[in-house]
Amino acid sequence: MEYVYAALILNESDEEINEDNLTDVLDAAGVDVEESRVKALVAALEDVDIDDAVSEAAAVPAAGGAAGGAAAADEAADEGEEEAEETSDVPDTTDEDDEDDEADGEGLGELFG
Repeated sequence: MEYVYAALILNESDEEINEDNLTDVLDAAGVDVEESRVKALVAALEDVDIDDAVSEAAAVPAAGGAAGGAAAADEAADEGEEEAEETSDVPDTTDEDDEDDEADGEGLGELFG
């Protein structure tokens, strides 16, 4: 990821994105530079208008980011439930909680759409 960030820094400062400049930025950041990765990134960005790509990408996370965040929250909740089941002697009241949530109409689905 630091290679892409270095390319963005060069683009923002109106410097040419080439192997030497990219290597210099990475060296200055203390990154152990892999020459093959630098060459691959420079080749991949050869015909890309970075400003257009960034502006297009800025619009996409609003839709995908919420779903990705919800998926991560679901995974974390599942892990937390598994840990609670292993360490708890309290009876499972999951069915009652689900009925309350449905009655209230609240939850992550209501927050994001």
